[in-house]
Amino acid sequence: MTRAQATPAVKTLMFPTAHDWVPNNPRLPVLIYPQAIAVQGSDPAALFERTFSANGWPPQWRYGVFDYHHYHTQGHEVLGVFSGQARLMLGGPGGEEVQVSAGDVLLLPAGTGHRNLGSSTDFQVVGAYPPGQQGNICRQAPTPAQRSAIAALPFPDQDPVQGAHGAVAQYWVPNRA
Repeated sequence: MTRAQATPAVKTLMFPTAHDWVPNNPRLPVLIYPQAIAVQGSDPAALFERTFSANGWPPQWRYGVFDYHHYHTQGHEVLGVFSGQARLMLGGPGGEEVQVSAGDVLLLPAGTGHRNLGSSTDFQVVGAYPPGQQGNICRQAPTPAQRSAIAALPFPDQDPVQGAHGAVAQYWVPNRA
């Protein structure tokens, strides 16, 4: 795993190799947007949903993060923390522990392992995917077809938080094969 700093508002984590059975994504970094959205009002999740929608990432659900390692082969996933705090493991077993709290956003490229290691009772996120993508739950080593699906998954048109000229354009688009 290597680290880099995007802009003062975005951090990256790279998992270029598999950890145990979790494939990760050897080309695309995880993007972490600390305190990206001000949590306020009676429905703070709606603030994340509006931001994601405005940037072409239709919100799909409100929930927590599962307490077991998993990854997705059919979608890049954005998670907007609208309530509480949690300690997440990114990258699969032996990956990187990350503290998140209300206002933070994480963008996980397909294949990236994630798990909730512990959270406050009010921890909740909004989950979204680019159009035509979804968050299938994978809990075993990928098949060759699943690895191919991860590699072939289309890139999003825009960053879910920062729009057309955001961190996705800076850190993902130049990595297109």
